[in-house]
Amino acid sequence: MTSMTTLPVASFSSDLQDWALQWQGVATLLFMVLIVFVMWRLVKVMPKTKPQRIKPASGQSVGWADVAGADDARAELVEIVEFLRDPARFRALGAKVPRGILLHGPPGTGKTLLAKAVAHESGAQFFAQSAASFVEMFAGLGAARIRRLFAVARKNAPAIIFIDELDAVGGRRGMDISGEKDQTLNQLLVEMDGFDTNKGNLVVIAASNLLEKLDPALLRPGRFDRQVFVSPPDVRGREGVLEVHTRSKPLEGVDLGLVAQQTSGLTGADLANICNEAAIFAARRGGTGITPVDFDHALERVIAGVQSRRVLNDHEKRVVAYHEAGHALCGELLPTVDRLHKISIVPRGRALGFTLNLPAEDRYLKTREELVDYMTVLMGGRVAEQLVFGAVTTGASDDLRRVAEIAGAMVTQYGMGTAGAARGVDGEGVPVSDLTLRLRDEERQELADEARRAAQRLIQIHRAKLDELARELLAREVLDRSAIDRIMGDVPPVARRAEPGLRVAAARRSERPGE
Repeated sequence: MTSMTTLPVASFSSDLQDWALQWQGVATLLFMVLIVFVMWRLVKVMPKTKPQRIKPASGQSVGWADVAGADDARAELVEIVEFLRDPARFRALGAKVPRGILLHGPPGTGKTLLAKAVAHESGAQFFAQSAASFVEMFAGLGAARIRRLFAVARKNAPAIIFIDELDAVGGRRGMDISGEKDQTLNQLLVEMDGFDTNKGNLVVIAASNLLEKLDPALLRPGRFDRQVFVSPPDVRGREGVLEVHTRSKPLEGVDLGLVAQQTSGLTGADLANICNEAAIFAARRGGTGITPVDFDHALERVIAGVQSRRVLNDHEKRVVAYHEAGHALCGELLPTVDRLHKISIVPRGRALGFTLNLPAEDRYLKTREELVDYMTVLMGGRVAEQLVFGAVTTGASDDLRRVAEIAGAMVTQYGMGTAGAARGVDGEGVPVSDLTLRLRDEERQELADEARRAAQRLIQIHRAKLDELARELLAREVLDRSAIDRIMGDVPPVARRAEPGLRVAAARRSERPGE
């Protein structure tokens, strides 16, 4: 009985194996066809990235009149414009147009705008594409897009190719596991070396915010011959940028020079945003023109953030008022700190309050004392909370982070440490001993403690002014420069002095036996 029941099962298994052997080739073929079909569909549904083409006479073109605040970079690019306009004059002297120009600098400084202006002023066709569009999951696709971009540009020569965010594909080779980025970069290097140098009618302009991450082969002469640093504009440059972005806006009593002085460190994109926000504020209140008040509101919005709808209870308002009063008091008493412009306890963005300090002029160097004074102002809010309420809150987290960053940079980047081991600045990849690391940690803590003690001393001496500032803030929520002058007018600034023996404190610790 058992053998009779197992016979059909064995027969079915044998038939199934025979059927699989007979149709194995067909099944394999169908599977391969299915894979090819899926890959074909993936390629078809992938987004088609084409370079953006801007003709010299199009409405999207930009001229030198539309570029302000980047005079140094513009002077470097004028030669490229002259060469593309009149190449015979340069070739008669044996000169060759630079094959590539790399614009690098902080975001928002106008690198793309400069490239468009070069194309317009020279009369050349402009082809723009982001480097991120060259990187795909399929091997060889990025290299094919590079070849297509250069082929299209050569057909429309004289032309300028602009590659934005070059670091997306131009990073150091050997760091990509898939190898796709390396293959794309190799194709870019070949295309830049393969120019028809006799014609010299094709120029590559690239922009990057991370120059140090680019492959050295890109930066050598023959590829990117010139590296132009595009820095944030100075006060004259900022005024020029503001004039460009307010041409079509009706202004009523706005001093653009004053606005330029109040926006030190901001880029052209920030200034354009301020002009647009000022116009929005004017339209919101139903005005017929943009006034200085609208620019003040726009400046606060761009720097401090959007006004929040959060509601604080009475105790939290008092804590925030004394916190901001502590910042303001230390800032008014220390003459090296940027002048205080406004204090507010109205929540904006992530902050529950803010103090707005605006520099009187552009400065590019700072001394050790100035940096410690700035840290003193940052510690003023936390110290005021502790002295008035006997406790500290989480409101000083951003202040403490910035103090740690400044103290760390003073020790490791600027060589402003007090101990001999902490004065040096290490090169990239240079090993550092455990003793040096410990000394630098002590140095950073010593600098932060110095700032905290200075803030505590200032607030304790001028406690009455701290209370007056806090009362005014609780009553009015916002104090402008005139209100600050009325409260602090009779208090002269103080000269911050280093504490005796502080500069050799870390050095003495390093002289302990066994160290």
